[in-house]
Amino acid sequence: MSSDTDFLLAIEDLTVSFDGFKAVDGLNFYLDEDELHVIIGPNGAGKTTVLDMICGKTPATSGSIKFRNQELTKLSEHKIVHAGVGRKFQNPSIYENLSVLENLEISFPRGHGVFGALMFKRDEQVVRRVEEIAEEINLKDELHTQAGLLSHGQKQWLEIGMLLIQDPQLLMLDEPVAGMSVKERQDTAHLLRRICKGRAVLVIEHDMEFVKSIAHKVTVLHQGKILAAGDMDHVQSDPRVIEVYLGH
Repeated sequence: MSSDTDFLLAIEDLTVSFDGFKAVDGLNFYLDEDELHVIIGPNGAGKTTVLDMICGKTPATSGSIKFRNQELTKLSEHKIVHAGVGRKFQNPSIYENLSVLENLEISFPRGHGVFGALMFKRDEQVVRRVEEIAEEINLKDELHTQAGLLSHGQKQWLEIGMLLIQDPQLLMLDEPVAGMSVKERQDTAHLLRRICKGRAVLVIEHDMEFVKSIAHKVTVLHQGKILAAGDMDHVQSDPRVIEVYLGH
């Protein structure tokens, strides 16, 4: 590929070795604007490591990660967030003793540093944005509920909201429906389909029914390499995928 300017995210020849073991091995991966892309694969396939590398948590051994043509492998985690990449980990990190409203408000991008935080006032722009996000994540009626009292699924949505309020252009979610009820899974599928209008969403997930209900494209990782990629029907019918993943 001579030019990668058209992609939101372009990963080329990405490798990371831990003590000689290649967790990710020569990965090439491209993500379009507004694309909802799911990465699947058995445990140890390198899925979480890929997200860790995109957000700067794990440094690459070699290769390139370009986001809007900006090289991320040279940036700190903090700068990658500012570039427009949001990441949600498996366990929700919300402020349990604060209300939903306060959790969203704290996440609102404001003046940087302590001074910015001190000068921060709950103005109309903030209130409006918080209410918009609360509606989007199905928590409009819970704004004054203490976050610790929310259901497991609602806590996951709140954390997604805390990322959305920062308006990332790429949102990465690691197993967002693990531990959710059937109804919460369905609501989360609707939520993800809504939020990928205007941003790309990259999801790691094990739940095949859920993947089927949301994914524009699916990539199957196995031993740090791409085994198959395409839409869900194509990937599911690939004999190699059936052998290593769906067969177990």
